Amino acid sequence: MKKITLLTSTAAMMAVLSVPALAQTERATGATAVGVTQIDDRITDIEDAVRDDFDRSADADRFGPADRRTGLFGTMSLSYTGRTGNTENQDLAIAGRVNYNQGQFAQSVGVSIEYGENDDGDRDTEETQAIYDAQYYFNDQFYGFALGSLKVDGLVNGTNRPDDLRRDGFLGFGPGYRIINTQDTAWRVQAGVGIRYQQTGAAFSGDEGSVTETGYIASSRLYHRFNDMVFLTNDTDYLGSSDANDRITNELGVNFRVSDQLATRVSYRTEYVENRETRTDNRLGVAVVYGF
Repeated sequence: MKKITLLTSTAAMMAVLSVPALAQTERATGATAVGVTQIDDRITDIEDAVRDDFDRSADADRFGPADRRTGLFGTMSLSYTGRTGNTENQDLAIAGRVNYNQGQFAQSVGVSIEYGENDDGDRDTEETQAIYDAQYYFNDQFYGFALGSLKVDGLVNGTNRPDDLRRDGFLGFGPGYRIINTQDTAWRVQAGVGIRYQQTGAAFSGDEGSVTETGYIASSRLYHRFNDMVFLTNDTDYLGSSDANDRITNELGVNFRVSDQLATRVSYRTEYVENRETRTDNRLGVAVVYGF
């Protein structure tokens, strides 16, 4: 069985359906003046969100790394908008991702920077985020991973938002194992230990507002195909430590191929965060792709 390059017929069908159904249409002359452009942009945003939902559910990494693109590659993007007149503000966003895959080792680094000013010329957005993801495969089942993230909110300080996080970071390492890796079922788990760092705005007022401690992470990814029409996914993640809030998320998704033109995904996501007023949030999602 070629378990690396194999895609189930359901997942492949969804990818094909997404091409005609989610393609952006050409705008007519004068579209901006009558509002067509703005509405078309919103339609594209909705279509992109649906496509992302289906792409995540397919879990391209479920069979391992052998089919990955090798070498060094990546993307960079920049967006700037400056407004004058009735509204005077500006927004800047920069994002990039660099990947390097070679043999059994794969890693990626991503960065995003967002800056914005309101009508009074005051900053209303100043956020920087960075991620690191790496895996080294010892064989088809056993691998090691490294996972890191850092979020910085430059607007958080001791006067305006003392209880919010100014910095939130984690860097961890550990083993992973593919318990099941067949044509119809793929299940992998991983767990590790690392450093978790959090700093609130209170730290800028001289109060104790930062924590550096040992953190723990555990994850599970389950994929099961019932038949050519239906497959199920269940993703579970846990991040915990002694002082910072524990966080647990679980998303259960069921994907249906209703017909050759119609595919549907129903998902239920639960997020638990320790020590907040309402600890558990739940979200039901329905995504539909129809191509004709």
